Amino acid sequence: MFGLHGVDLAVLLVYLLGITLLGVYTMRLVRTMGDFFMPRRFGKAMLLMHAFGTGSHSDQAVSVASKTYTNGLSGIWYQWLWLFATPFYWLIAPVMRRFRAITVADVFALRYGRSVGMLFAVVGMCNLMVNIGVMLKGSGAIISASCGKTVHENQVILVMTALFLIYGMAGGLGAAIITDFIQGILTIVFSFILLPFVLNAVGGFEGLHRSIKDPQMFSLIAPADIGLFYVVVIALNGLIGIVTQPHTMGNCAAGRTEDDGRFGWTAGNFVKRICTMAWCVTGLAAVAYFADREVRPDDVFGLLARDFLPRIMPGLLGVFLASVLASVMSSCDSFMIASSGLFTENVYRPLLPNRSERHYILVGRITSLFVVGGGVMVAYLLPGVVAGLELFWKIAPMMGIAFWLGLFWRRTTTAGAWASTLTALFTWYLTSRALFPAFLEGLPFSDTLRFTVERGGARVIYLPWQMVFYLSAGTAAGVLVSLFTRAPSEEKLDRFYALVRTPVEPGEAVPETPCSIPEGVKIPEARKLFPGTRLEILVPSRKSIVGFVLSWVFVVFLIWFFKAAVT
Repeated sequence: MFGLHGVDLAVLLVYLLGITLLGVYTMRLVRTMGDFFMPRRFGKAMLLMHAFGTGSHSDQAVSVASKTYTNGLSGIWYQWLWLFATPFYWLIAPVMRRFRAITVADVFALRYGRSVGMLFAVVGMCNLMVNIGVMLKGSGAIISASCGKTVHENQVILVMTALFLIYGMAGGLGAAIITDFIQGILTIVFSFILLPFVLNAVGGFEGLHRSIKDPQMFSLIAPADIGLFYVVVIALNGLIGIVTQPHTMGNCAAGRTEDDGRFGWTAGNFVKRICTMAWCVTGLAAVAYFADREVRPDDVFGLLARDFLPRIMPGLLGVFLASVLASVMSSCDSFMIASSGLFTENVYRPLLPNRSERHYILVGRITSLFVVGGGVMVAYLLPGVVAGLELFWKIAPMMGIAFWLGLFWRRTTTAGAWASTLTALFTWYLTSRALFPAFLEGLPFSDTLRFTVERGGARVIYLPWQMVFYLSAGTAAGVLVSLFTRAPSEEKLDRFYALVRTPVEPGEAVPETPCSIPEGVKIPEARKLFPGTRLEILVPSRKSIVGFVLSWVFVVFLIWFFKAAVT
């Protein structure tokens, strides 16, 4: 059935039934909005696997393998774009936990007012709909190819969607975190299961070098497409946008303490960086393995599974497919809950206050249906996984500019936050139009700076230049408008920055009102790097400095190890 052995089907059914029942079982723990959207009861191990499971999904393996198949090892930057941002997770996570918020929109509402909170809710929901769509698209491609195209990827998308809807709507974020622990393990299996067999088939790394003659295929920096400028800009873009990916709050703040969140988020994402190396090498090995076959890049991972796993042992393809499902469902459920939380907490509740907790939880569950429906629509409309991933990269930074300006500069105003977001969005739109590349090509230094590239028979703006334009325009608009509009009240600013510098105490009570400090918690004095200025950049603690430095050491080690092993 579906081109699968009976043992493979049995493995799949056991996994799907077990993970769904486990998720539904957690429904008994949901009694309040906090239980559903932000349960603060998990330790380091659970948050590590949650961060890894939420941040790692099979569409990423598809995009990395696909880009590596066409461009070589430089395709790894389609996920390693966040590698250089990862050390900053160690510094960001405690701040997100200290906000004592349910959603990122709560933070915007406190800093800028309800209007900006609602703006983020809309942008954040669109962001996660696109992300869900990309994940479903990539996973559908893998499973369809693994089944020999006996089942269409759109049918696979519907089945996956139904399953994570069931347990995600029942148990909320708690269900997502608990199931992520199991699904994270399966995602690691998925990442490495093919690699030894495919490498052996092509003669190992020596065989790869014999089969692939183009030296650019073995370069981490490929000037023709993914050069140093490309890597630096997309890394900066990723850092600016990571704080405004709505699920980031759950990754950082669902722990009992600050250290639970910072360790889980940082370490979990480093595990993902290691898995990314396996996806990249698998894609490179596919270049040699499929040398005599015409293969659609998005199908590479699934076709390799189809060719190798059934011959090795019955049931192994079933384990692979279960791992694919685990990798996408562990992310989609978290994104679904984050999106429904944004709407319920930051759009619906302010408009219809004073309803029961049960009422708001029901609204959150109903919203989940619409969010996922939007994600399925995106999956059907996307031309490919790589195109969808590039679209996702561009959404979060639209409001990331306002987040960072508001965090570090007291003078940033509500009008400035709106201006930075709308200007960045408009610049993104403008640079995507055909007239803009034509204008850039008319500049005397266009060829030197390489403003445009050819794609699909047309000239389009080079992706990193588009990012430079919308990030620069958004930042400039935010600063200028803030300087010429009324400054926020000092009382409101003091409340916001008091949260940023007040550590979460062990066993601290969860405040009834988001973004508030519980009674009895002492607010420390501000220790600024630039005292006497409007800049709110705090002196980092010793723990922050040590963890940040060690994270950078690990980043350098990963790059060195990968380059040494493959090239």
